[in-house]
Amino acid sequence: MSTAARDHRTAGGPGADGGAGDGEIAAVGHADLTADTLALVEAAFRERLEQLGRLEGPVERGRPATVRCGAGMPLAFGRAARASGRRLVVVIPTRDGVPAMPPRHDRMAAGELLNLAEQARLLPYDPNHRDSCVGADERMIAASGLLLAVWDGTPSNGRDATAHLVTYARARGIPVEIVWPAGAERGSGAALPAVPAGPLAGEPAGPPALRYGTPR
Repeated sequence: MSTAARDHRTAGGPGADGGAGDGEIAAVGHADLTADTLALVEAAFRERLEQLGRLEGPVERGRPATVRCGAGMPLAFGRAARASGRRLVVVIPTRDGVPAMPPRHDRMAAGELLNLAEQARLLPYDPNHRDSCVGADERMIAASGLLLAVWDGTPSNGRDATAHLVTYARARGIPVEIVWPAGAERGSGAALPAVPAGPLAGEPAGPPALRYGTPR
């Protein structure tokens, strides 16, 4: 597995930095899915990634799947990406240029994701701070060519920013596909500290999406 230090804060859309990440398939979603839902989400991700592989040309077929490190939905996406034959890039937090320790509840998932990944992308953000995680997701999305969003259609709030991220991608012309398989449910996710009380601006209208498991 290779490691690349890369900050997408200045990225303006798919291929904005002209690097190898052009057109990546990114994934975001709720952090409070039930355990049974995780399997449904993983299967849905795998089916869609395999379908994309059949439809893509030789160049597009090489697009990696990218996700921010964490338990639940990110791990489901990582497993599905590798099972579908897609290269996996995992975004991991850094502090002062050094990889940061993930929160305790993310550590086992982080280890598995790094074993699955071909590349770990270093990005400065605080994995214990909700707004910092949202910023990292925005930078990841800005450099992608397609967003798969595990979203049930509800607005963002002080714990969950999935609706905001869907709006963020759509506002930049990045295609968004909502993933929410039949039978999917959400549980009660734990909030990250130091978050605003109100919802983020820009709530999109659209169909429900999907989300995978363990609170971040």
